[in-house]
Amino acid sequence: MIRRAVAELVGTAFLLSAIIGSGIMAERLAGGNIAIALLANTIATGAALVALILAFGPISGAHFNPVVTLGLLLRAKMTWHELLVYLSAQIGGAFLGVALAHAMFGYSFFFASAHARSGAPQLLSEFVATFGLLTVIWSCATFRPTAVPYAVGAYITAAYWFTASTSFANPAVTLARAASDTFAGIRPLDVPGFIAAQLAGGIAATLLSRWLCHIPQTNDFEAEA
Repeated sequence: MIRRAVAELVGTAFLLSAIIGSGIMAERLAGGNIAIALLANTIATGAALVALILAFGPISGAHFNPVVTLGLLLRAKMTWHELLVYLSAQIGGAFLGVALAHAMFGYSFFFASAHARSGAPQLLSEFVATFGLLTVIWSCATFRPTAVPYAVGAYITAAYWFTASTSFANPAVTLARAASDTFAGIRPLDVPGFIAAQLAGGIAATLLSRWLCHIPQTNDFEAEA
């Protein structure tokens, strides 16, 4: 359990360093072109996700996301004790990643974001983003487990662009990004709504996937038929 917790902490820290650090770098180099900055931020985040899931998946499952861990609890594949350990590691790792990114670019470890992300379209976007992410994870884990890292990286890369919120889809990421007044930040005031939408989307996807990804047992005669 200690190894799994450390893997979740380190993996989530690197994920946030990639999100925040690439956002800072992109904003500095894009010359005011927000589309180019977002594209750079997107590519770095998606690529980092693939690498981190490949690296830490065999150790902890590479959740890096409380909604994924909660989904596994709902699927009876996690205990409450494991849930609490994972959540602590993920949230702690997320804030560590923000501090590291800020330090690498010469900022204070933490400073509250003023980036407003409010309104029904933003909340709907977070529901859709998280619903899609969990659906991709559960389906690939059932039918094509080796594809999970690439599917998750590809989905998040796409969801940055087809959702109005740029697809946070992760409560730990959302909490930590509130402590960064940079390109990837979010106002602390907007965090509760985002997390509520993410939890709703994740739970809905998990419940649907129980039926959608169900593989009925068959006997040899039925299989041949």
